[in-house]
Amino acid sequence: MSTLSRDEVARVAGLARIDLTPTELDRLAGELDVIVESVARVSEIATPDVPATSHPLPLTNVFRPDVPVEPLDRALVLAAAPEHIDGKFAVPQILGEDA
Repeated sequence: MSTLSRDEVARVAGLARIDLTPTELDRLAGELDVIVESVARVSEIATPDVPATSHPLPLTNVFRPDVPVEPLDRALVLAAAPEHIDGKFAVPQILGEDA
């Protein structure tokens, strides 16, 4: 049994200012109906004894610890740069502003 009619899909598309052809309306009505039925099925299974989750697998922080270290030597870094001026990287001008 369809829970979404073609007219309801057309109304929502109109509210979203999406121009759909009659073929697209028919196709989307069927596809959205499958989605609505799937959500209803999940809602039946999700009982108060099932904890809510944001992800099916437990996640942990994958970043390394934030430990302060000595900074890179400026002279060595600038030596590897294609061009530098006054201790800073020189890059091509992109906004047409005066230097």
